[in-house]
Amino acid sequence: MSCPPKLKYDRGTLILHPPPRGKAWIEFATWDVRIEKFRIQAIHYHLLVETLQADKVHFIDEAKAFISLELNPSFQRDPYPHQLGALAAWKQYNRRGVVVLPTAAGKTYLAQLALESTPKTTLILVPTLDLMHQWYTQIMGAFPNVEVGLLGGGSRDRTPILIATYNSAAIHAEILGNQYAFLIFDECHHLPTDFFRVIAEYAIAPYRLGLTATLEKADGSHRDLEALIGPVVYRKGVKDLAEETLAQHQIVQIKVKLSKLEKERYKQAIIIRNEFLRKSNISLGSLSGWQLFVKTSSRSSSGRRAMLAHRKAKEIAAGTDGKLKILTDLICQHSEESILIFTNDNATVYRISREFLIPAITHQTPVKERYNILTRFREAIYTTLVTSHVLNEGVDVPEVKIAIILSGTGSAREYIQRLGRILRKGTRKNGLAILYEVVAEDTNEERISQRRRGEN
Repeated sequence: MSCPPKLKYDRGTLILHPPPRGKAWIEFATWDVRIEKFRIQAIHYHLLVETLQADKVHFIDEAKAFISLELNPSFQRDPYPHQLGALAAWKQYNRRGVVVLPTAAGKTYLAQLALESTPKTTLILVPTLDLMHQWYTQIMGAFPNVEVGLLGGGSRDRTPILIATYNSAAIHAEILGNQYAFLIFDECHHLPTDFFRVIAEYAIAPYRLGLTATLEKADGSHRDLEALIGPVVYRKGVKDLAEETLAQHQIVQIKVKLSKLEKERYKQAIIIRNEFLRKSNISLGSLSGWQLFVKTSSRSSSGRRAMLAHRKAKEIAAGTDGKLKILTDLICQHSEESILIFTNDNATVYRISREFLIPAITHQTPVKERYNILTRFREAIYTTLVTSHVLNEGVDVPEVKIAIILSGTGSAREYIQRLGRILRKGTRKNGLAILYEVVAEDTNEERISQRRRGEN
């Protein structure tokens, strides 16, 4: 009597031996001449199992090491309609898919609901240590009867619910791959890179949930999420959730004029840059155009001069004295409110911090100092904070009522993330939040503003 086929997990792949009867399963398999057995990518586990079961093939599953959990939530609140809708849509797609919701729309609580309805060993992936600790606090508070651990920042736990950074999970992907039945990818637009994607590819988890406020990426890599996690199963934007879930908000664009001297310096810098672009037949209207400019400019002295001129023009537009005068007016106007100021570069952050005596956070800020600043900001000891890119994503900054963008990129993702910082409804009496976008008139900032707002 022949032995039934055994399905085993092997460092990010599956081995099926001896070969079962039938042919349908072969489409997932590749013959490995080194071990003379069929090998299958781990990500195809659920499809392979379904195929074998459909063909009524008896096999021994030694691949999965995940188990069911008994989850007793310590608190529950009435979900918003969009959270219930997203949960239902995800279940309808066999608990595999991506949910796109704006910042402050309650994606973490949605994940908690999904976890309650899928009580299995779970791996939660996050891009930053800040987010890892925020998720740890949330999940520990929600499920105190289950051991919750961390992977990243010096922690290497092995627990039924594990919260890991993408970096750490990618390093340990071959080990983690068969331990968890449910993968939750927070800020899942980070996943489709050559390094991070192995987290999904080496995993046999049949249940997968991706969460993001900003799905699309300029390089088109977000399209890979359907294979890695599942299709987009639910999507709502800021306008869809305004008033009912998110704070009422207003977007105000303020244009400032360059001084006569700034105009002249800006014009000269643009002439130098554009002359090089014309001679090199390069257009900056796309990501590929910018990449070509970076590549070509490094090959000659005229190219390096053009790149320096481009940067100089950006610095003039971003740091014009007119913007700082507007900033003074806005801080005075909203002196009783919490204010978050965004710039595109650290130099401007530190300049504002010095001149206005405002605490600053950049990627250079030590972890403990950043924690202390954010704690004082949450407690309203500090009412104003200036930053560059580090607070765009993954840092909990509640009850911010006023955001001021002094400079930024043309990225729609960055714009949505910054807008999301003022959308948390909170408990404030006057619910109107305001995003000010300060733009230098007659400069490339006007075009960049249009691009990030999706106007062209």
